[in-house]
Amino acid sequence: MKARGHKITMLTAYDFPTARLLDRAGVEAILVGDSMSMVVQGHENTLPVTLDQIIYHAEIVGRAVEQAFVVVDLPFPAYHLGIHKTIENAARIIKETRCQAVKLECGADQADTISALVAAGIPVMAHVGLSPQAVHQLGGYKVQRDEERLLKDAKTAEEAGAFSVLLECVSSRVAKTITETLQVPTIGIGAGAACDGQVLVVHDMLGLTSGYVPRFARQYADMEGVITDAVAQFRDDIRNGDFPGDAESYK
Repeated sequence: MKARGHKITMLTAYDFPTARLLDRAGVEAILVGDSMSMVVQGHENTLPVTLDQIIYHAEIVGRAVEQAFVVVDLPFPAYHLGIHKTIENAARIIKETRCQAVKLECGADQADTISALVAAGIPVMAHVGLSPQAVHQLGGYKVQRDEERLLKDAKTAEEAGAFSVLLECVSSRVAKTITETLQVPTIGIGAGAACDGQVLVVHDMLGLTSGYVPRFARQYADMEGVITDAVAQFRDDIRNGDFPGDAESYK
C-alpha cells in the first residue's frame, strides 16, 4: 500500500462486537492497545495493563476479525526483562490469540530486541516518538521534536526488521521526513498527514472518552450522547409502564 500510495487505516479494539464492526467497515489493521488501561479500565495511564489482560482481550478481538491485520501491544514491562523473556512473552500473544504481530515502544536501544523477535518469527511494529509507557520519565505527554533522535530510532527499528513504524505525537515536519526515508510504512497518531497511515483510539473517534481527548483525535460520532439518551429513555419507559409492552411479552 505504501508503494502504491494508498493510505492505511487502523483503529483500536478491545472486545468482540467492536472488532467485528471495524473489520466489516474495512479498516486494514486493528490494534489491541495498552490504551485499554485508560479507556476500558479507567486508569490514568497505560502502565497497569498486564500481559495476561492484553492476551485476554487480544484473543477476543482475534476471534472477531476475518480480514484486518491485528497487532497487539507488548505491555510494560514485558519487553524489558531480557531478550529470552521478551520472546517468551511475545510468543504467548501469537500462540494464544489469532493476532499476527506485536508492537513495542522502542528507541535505537531496542534494536537487539526487535531483531530477536523477528528471528523468532514474530512480526514487530515499532512505536517511536511519544512513549506512553515512559510517561513518568518523559514528564508528561509532550510532542516529540528531536529530529535526529527520532529518525535514528525509526531507521534503527527498520534495519532491525520492524515491518512498520508507528509515530506518536511527532511534529508533522519530522514525521514527513521519516516517512520519506523509510521503506516500511509509517502509521501516525498525532504525527500529521504525511504518514502512510493513521490510527486512533476507537473510543476517541466515537466520542466515548470521558474527560480529556487528545488534540490529534477527531470525533466522528457522539456515542456518549446516544447511549446516555437511550438509557434515559429505557429508564423512563419502565417508570411510565411503557416497557415491556405487548411486543416484548409472551402470550
